[in-house]
Amino acid sequence: MSEALLKDYRLCGEIGRGRFGAVSLCRPLDPNLTGSFAVKSICKASVSGDDLDSQCLLTEPKILSLLSPHPNIVQIYNVYEDSTHLHMVLELCDGPDLHQLIVEGGGPIPEPEVASLFGQLMHAVAHCHRHGVAHRDIKPDNILFDAVCGGRLKLADFGSAASFSVGKGLTQLSGLVGTPYYVAPEVVAGRAYGEKADVWSAGVVLYVMLSGSPPFYGETAVEIFEAVLRANLRFPVRAFRSVSPAAKDLLRRMLCKDVSRRFSAEQVLRHPWIVGGGDANSNDGT
Repeated sequence: MSEALLKDYRLCGEIGRGRFGAVSLCRPLDPNLTGSFAVKSICKASVSGDDLDSQCLLTEPKILSLLSPHPNIVQIYNVYEDSTHLHMVLELCDGPDLHQLIVEGGGPIPEPEVASLFGQLMHAVAHCHRHGVAHRDIKPDNILFDAVCGGRLKLADFGSAASFSVGKGLTQLSGLVGTPYYVAPEVVAGRAYGEKADVWSAGVVLYVMLSGSPPFYGETAVEIFEAVLRANLRFPVRAFRSVSPAAKDLLRRMLCKDVSRRFSAEQVLRHPWIVGGGDANSNDGT
């Protein structure tokens, strides 16, 4: 453990574990500082020197520093490094993640609540894109809530994020990055892609929030990828009976296989369903 980290913070136990390390609760030793924080410790030995994960290991703190502060993005405060680990001191989000919220709630979330939460998510995504950052792994597990701020949504886990050049076209990123249900078809196809891959992933999140199930399903990762590539978007009556036409319109514009026609994050924020707070009587934006 980094000596510099232990001089500044007292570790209070592990609160989570990921692919490359653990997340621990910590409290500052400086009596002038109050509150609790999270320390994300990434084991360097768990990644090799030349692969994409290693690159992200090095860039995640830089990307979070570039994006902070933003009310809907987990904030980074300090970075420490020792011979075995990289440690990031982050804002503590002690509420449930979106996946837990959906599962514990027993299924779909009421539409006005979905619109409020989703608007917060898209403000975070638009902020990333304005700063030349693509998150590349937007999914309910990476959408947290800060109980201290009354349940404000926070986009987290930028371990797969990458930088792109704003204003120089959409085909600047590469690599199969993301989670099968949420990954965009252009990513699955192995083509160069841009930040609109995040919009697709967010669209899948919206679909899951409204219906309780993903739009493109398979028993295996290969079957899921095949369904994503077909991009046959359906709205089963049983799941979407009470969902407004405006919400369905937004889903069509986000889950559009043609990247040139797919909405940007800024366009999503201007859609009547978002502006109207999920009002079922909102115009559908056509």
